[in-house]
Amino acid sequence: MNLIYYFFGTRCQAVPERLFVPGSGQGNSLSKTGALVAVLATVLASAAVPFAVAGELEGVRATSFRAGSSDVDRHRSSRETPTVTAIRRASPSVVNLHGQKTLRNSAASHAGAVGDVAKQVNGMGTGVVIDSRGYVVTNYHVVEDVYEINVTLHNGETTRADLVTSDPSSDLAVVKLRGSGPFETIPQGHSDDLMIGESVIAIGNAFGYVHTSTVGIISALHRDIPVNETQSYHDLIQTSAGINPGNSGGPLLNIDGEIIGINVAVRVGAQQIAFAIPIDQVLETVNDMVTRHNDRRFVIGLRGTSDRSGGLRVVDLNDGGSAQQGGLKPGDRVLKVQDRSVKTPLQYALSILDATPGQKLRMEFDRDGEVYETFVATLPNSGSTSDPTASLAWQVIGVAVRPASDSFTRRMNSQLSTSYRGGLVITDVRSGSAADEQGIQVGDVLLGIHSWQTSNLSDLAGILEHPEIQSGPNAKFYVVRRDKTLYGHMQLASQTGTSRR
Repeated sequence: MNLIYYFFGTRCQAVPERLFVPGSGQGNSLSKTGALVAVLATVLASAAVPFAVAGELEGVRATSFRAGSSDVDRHRSSRETPTVTAIRRASPSVVNLHGQKTLRNSAASHAGAVGDVAKQVNGMGTGVVIDSRGYVVTNYHVVEDVYEINVTLHNGETTRADLVTSDPSSDLAVVKLRGSGPFETIPQGHSDDLMIGESVIAIGNAFGYVHTSTVGIISALHRDIPVNETQSYHDLIQTSAGINPGNSGGPLLNIDGEIIGINVAVRVGAQQIAFAIPIDQVLETVNDMVTRHNDRRFVIGLRGTSDRSGGLRVVDLNDGGSAQQGGLKPGDRVLKVQDRSVKTPLQYALSILDATPGQKLRMEFDRDGEVYETFVATLPNSGSTSDPTASLAWQVIGVAVRPASDSFTRRMNSQLSTSYRGGLVITDVRSGSAADEQGIQVGDVLLGIHSWQTSNLSDLAGILEHPEIQSGPNAKFYVVRRDKTLYGHMQLASQTGTSRR
């Protein structure tokens, strides 16, 4: 089955060129479309005065999601259908993502043929705000290998976003908008009670036309869709709503304006066959992603589950952990962290996402119908994780990393005229660490430390275990940022004494 992602398409199957006719020769086609829109607008504007009858228009007002509630209530039109209401309700929490990455000109060059030429291309995607501080869920392929994530909000304002955590296997990522907020959050529905035939709405950055809305129905449920040898999707929603380039990461809504899925792919060569990841699956995966991200940075020593009454039901505590020291017991329900209410495990994970190691967090919890308050410290992670290399990198250098993909390495070598075997993409930087002090950023690609390449995690493990590195030297490092190779020196933490924090 041929599927196409809707951002840059770097992970797509081969697609017949004719399918991209609407997008080919964009300068001409867009200018013609723009002219047509302008002419129509002019004609309608000029025709409104001589042909409209005042009595026929009285009490009727066109509205949009930006209209004030007083306008809507005072002049409600029969045109204001449930679809209009749903779009108005959800649109403020939908953001449009733009960025650049490197693409090759042809399949031959992508395979490394002679004359390999790489180019920077603009791309687009969509995301939904799930936390008022600006945390956004989108597809991983939307932000994969993107150097700088630019964002357009529903009101036209622009900002940037930073990658927080991602999971390529599920094709999901979390980014955070820059700015103080608060940002409107998407109304959340459920995907366990969906009905074939019910109306749905897709909103996205289609071909760069921000906040494009299309309608359709749920065509089928529980679709398993293979993409290639390494990527497949399971239990997807199939919909007839129009999905176009730029829709990836955007919401699939029910008629109440609640998100029931994240749009991800479409069947190439077909009409009205598109797919979305069910929202229950999305939220469960995002909860796991954010929890792992938090656990790499600090330890609270609390594990919980959802509770019908709301809040996070404590099921286990680390002996001597800060949660236990704070007086929490199994069976308690965490209701609030700092000033943020907790109704689900994901909300708990998000509530501590901005915390830093060593910070004390105020918690409210319920025990037998009584509400109590306590303070729980975020203890710095000692590095005791299932991956010793990741733990050592976090302790000694202050970074979390993942191997760069083969396609990324090929593009990087082509662009920089280098021959690196690989690299390690920085996914997190510990505050106050050697990496942080030297300005290493999330998204940088670590190429080498001292005189050794960091092509993969095995290379990194060998470097960190080398006696020369264990002594905590002032080591030279190399990173790639955008299209430049940078280097510097950082004082690594010694592994022979007390670990650096």
